[in-house]
Amino acid sequence: MSIFRHKPNEYLNKILGGVATGIVVALIPNAILGQVFSVLYKSTNMDIFQTLWEVVYAIQFTVPLVIGALIGLQFGYNGIQSACLSAATFIGSGVVTYQVADNYWKIAGTGDLFNVMFTAFFAVILIDLFKDKLGSLTVVLLPILGGALPGFIGVLILPYVSSITSQIGTLINTFTNMQVILMCVLIAISFSIIIITPISTVAIGLAVGLNGLSAGAAAIGVGACAIMLVVGSIRANNEKGVTLAVFLGAMKMMIPNLVKHPIICLPIITTSAISGLVASLFNIAGTAQSSGFGIVGLVGPLAAFEAGVSNGTSSLLQLGIVCLCFFIVPVVSALFSDMLYRKVFKLYDASVFENKGGM
Repeated sequence: MSIFRHKPNEYLNKILGGVATGIVVALIPNAILGQVFSVLYKSTNMDIFQTLWEVVYAIQFTVPLVIGALIGLQFGYNGIQSACLSAATFIGSGVVTYQVADNYWKIAGTGDLFNVMFTAFFAVILIDLFKDKLGSLTVVLLPILGGALPGFIGVLILPYVSSITSQIGTLINTFTNMQVILMCVLIAISFSIIIITPISTVAIGLAVGLNGLSAGAAAIGVGACAIMLVVGSIRANNEKGVTLAVFLGAMKMMIPNLVKHPIICLPIITTSAISGLVASLFNIAGTAQSSGFGIVGLVGPLAAFEAGVSNGTSSLLQLGIVCLCFFIVPVVSALFSDMLYRKVFKLYDASVFENKGGM
C-alpha cells in the first residue's frame, strides 16, 4: 500500500493554504500594532507599551506552530494529530536552536518557511501512516512518530534548504555593485517577488547587509508588491478583510496565488520596476532592518524620511518625496500595470488574485 494518501496537488494546495493563513494569523498583530506600541513607548516611556510591543512581537515566533495547526485542519486531523504536526513544523523550522557552546536555547525569527513546508509534508505522511494503527497507544507513540521523527528530518535538511536563502542573498549582493539606477530597479523587482514566496525579505536584507539606496529600493519593492496585490485583490475578493490584510503586511497569503497563477509576477515586476526607478531618482534610502518591511508598519517610509532629513533635506520636502515614492508612484504604476496586462493584453483576469484568506 502506498504511503501517499493524497494526490500531489492536494498535498501542495493544503500545505500552501495552511502556510498562507498561518503567516497572516501570526504576523498581523505585530504588523499592525508593533510600530505603534514602539513609538508610544519611546514617546511616553510607559512600561505598558513596552510590554504590549513584546507581546505582539513574540507572537511572530509562533508562525511554524500556527502553520502546523492550520495544515492539520486542512487535512482533517483531530487535536492530537494537529498538535503532533505543529510540533514537527516548529522544530523543523529552525526557529529554536540549541547553542552548544553556551548551553542555552535560542529562539529567533519565524524560521525557514520552505523547511516548514517540507517538514509538514513528511509529518502528514507519517501521521497518515500511523494514526489508525496505534490504538490506545496513540497519545504515547504518535507524538514520537508523527512529531519528533518528522521534526528530526526537518532539522537534518534545514541547512540544505536554508542555503536557498543564502544563494538568493548572494545574487542580490551582486546587484549592489551595479550602476545606481539599475541596482535600485533590480533590487526592487527581486524583493517584490521574494515577499510572496516562503523566503523572508527581512532575513535577506539583514544577511546581505543592505544599506542606503539598496535598502530603500528593497523597501520600495516590497511596498510596490503590496500595493499591486491590493489593486488586484479589490476586484477579485468580496471579503474586504483579504485586501486589508494584504495592505497591512500579509502579502505572503498570496503564495498559493503565485503557485497557481505565476502570471501575477508580470504586473508586480512592472510596478516594482517603475517604483524602483523613481526611488533611485529621489535617493530613497533605508537600513538593513527596514529593507524587508516595505510599507508594513510604515517601517520603510519612516527609515527613508529619517535618512533624507539627516542628509539635509527639509522635513516637509522629504515627507512629500516619501509619499510620492512609497504610495503615489506604486499606486499609479499598479493601476497602469493591471490595466495593461488584464484589459489590453488580456493575459489574465481578476480571478488570479482571488484568495479566500481562510480555511
